Amino acid sequence: MANSAQAKKRARQNTVLRLHNMAQRSAYRTAVKKVRKAIEAGDKGAAQAALQANMSVMDSLADKRIVHKNKASRQKSRLSAAIKAMA
Repeated sequence: MANSAQAKKRARQNTVLRLHNMAQRSAYRTAVKKVRKAIEAGDKGAAQAALQANMSVMDSLADKRIVHKNKASRQKSRLSAAIKAMA
């Protein structure tokens, strides 16, 4: 339990930051799912457009360290490889 005023404030801030980060991580996962759904639909053009639209979301969250940069890079690479394999 927080005893000092500083520790109580940090606890309040951490709660808010945690909720914000959870929402950001959820948006990241949704972006990945949108691209995967376009790939499974079989439309290469739509899949490429979805990847381009959601790549900025993935990059920005990696820059903010909400998602590790290597994870974002790996997922972008695998999604683009899956799109290229559609032909």
